[in-house]
Amino acid sequence: MSTPVLNAFLGGKIQLHQAPDGYRAGLDAALLAAAIHLKPGARAAEFGCGAGAALLGAAVLNPGARLTGLERDGGAAALARSNTDLNALTDRVEIVEADALAWRADPPLDAVFFNPPFFDDPKALRAPKAGKTGAWMNEAGLAAWIEAGLRRLKEGGVLTLVHRADALPAILAPLEGRAGDIAVLPVQGRDGAPAKRVIVAARKVSKAPLRLLAPLVLHPDAGSAYTSRAQALLKGEARLALHP
Repeated sequence: MSTPVLNAFLGGKIQLHQAPDGYRAGLDAALLAAAIHLKPGARAAEFGCGAGAALLGAAVLNPGARLTGLERDGGAAALARSNTDLNALTDRVEIVEADALAWRADPPLDAVFFNPPFFDDPKALRAPKAGKTGAWMNEAGLAAWIEAGLRRLKEGGVLTLVHRADALPAILAPLEGRAGDIAVLPVQGRDGAPAKRVIVAARKVSKAPLRLLAPLVLHPDAGSAYTSRAQALLKGEARLALHP
């Protein structure tokens, strides 16, 4: 088994061991963590937590909240447990090795969030390494993830996910009639460029209308540097306010 690599995450707020030859958490996990807002005592779960980047990031950004990470891959779950201990979060964060779509929450949760596999067509996936296939390939389908998340939420609870921008219709379809107050945040590489990601947050049972938010722009017009806002989000110094 390859030796895990230690990386700093959220500007060093989290230390994270990750498998060197598998999926590596990055921008999507940081943005997802920044989008989660929990009051002290609130309970939340991340479906498919991997090594725990978004989960532990959300825990650090929401002191007093209790979080559960669901991960069916035994190696990733072990890394997530090790990272929870490494960051002294075992009093508020639990890692459960289980299929998140079959797991039951009792009582229902205040929030569910996830960065689901981005592909459901094997022909569309050419992962450079076999270790990344599970993180990229969605066997159950996106609707199954969203429907399972909604079932775990209490009324008024919030479901949040990050996904490909072209998957927005597939995200909104299973929310129809079951959630409202839907906020859609497009994520653009540069100003004026098409969004490649969206972050979507929806409140269970709410009847409030959908809101399309001003886009998050990651890079200036030229170069690979991040904008000041993107830098602050990646360092855990700013948050995404999808719901006022």
